[in-house]
Amino acid sequence: MAYSDEGPGFKFWAGLVGIVLACGIGGMILLLIFSRAVYAWGFLGAFVVLCIVLLAVAWIYDRRQVKSYVDE
Repeated sequence: MAYSDEGPGFKFWAGLVGIVLACGIGGMILLLIFSRAVYAWGFLGAFVVLCIVLLAVAWIYDRRQVKSYVDE
């Protein structure tokens, strides 16, 4: 009995490599921005700014989710 499944193809692996590279580059950019903020404002100031940005993203996400619940 022959096993004919060849496994994931080139498209899968190329997509995976692209996602990993994009995450790596994005992480490096975020780390660069955060390290510059630490240098400019100190650790506490950079942490406060990071928290404000994350809270803003969470608030926007929550507003979009509420709209989708209202539509249902």
